[in-house]
Amino acid sequence: MSRPLALLFDLDGTLLDTMELILASARHAFAGRERAPTDAEWLAGVGTPLQAQLRAYALDEADLEALTRRYRAHQVEHHDRLTRCFDDVPATLAVLQARGHPMAVVTSKATAIARRGLAFTGIERFFPVVIGADETMRHKPDPEPVRLALDRLGYAPSDALFVGDSTHDVLAGRAAGVRTVAACWGPVARAELEAAGADHLLGCLAELPGLVERLG
Repeated sequence: MSRPLALLFDLDGTLLDTMELILASARHAFAGRERAPTDAEWLAGVGTPLQAQLRAYALDEADLEALTRRYRAHQVEHHDRLTRCFDDVPATLAVLQARGHPMAVVTSKATAIARRGLAFTGIERFFPVVIGADETMRHKPDPEPVRLALDRLGYAPSDALFVGDSTHDVLAGRAAGVRTVAACWGPVARAELEAAGADHLLGCLAELPGLVERLG
């Protein structure tokens, strides 16, 4: 019998509901500045590393570092108040783990703050592998983080699924040769995820075990 499929997950907007934390941290970082992103513009970049998002609005490298410090200070201070799992996440992950699926997180967050979110919400135990933005030189939508997660799990792309809520996730998974599952409960419109080429679209994470069983 073949091994159970490996399951890779994005973090924010897929497992964790952190959109208000992300937006509040961005508003804090840009407070009082003439040029600042709208909420919609900031959400469009979620799924890429923080400094890549900030760089588009920074005056120079020193300004980029100042924006980064302001964002991260607000993020750390308000993290626990504005971080939670989507309701069906813990039970769904428990089902998948019981079925023997190895799981990993592939996120554009720094690894330390990603692990903090996983620990705070009580789901860290499901993920022996966490690939954060500081783990690779290239980031989503580049396939490098997806490939690194597969390497650490000991799996080939053909034997894995990548679940994510952004077009960056879909594009990274496709470029790595992994079947992609669009998480349509995040902030990105279903039509955008479908246009990016997602292989499957789900309305909630609780639907994932059924999909995995059909594919397996």
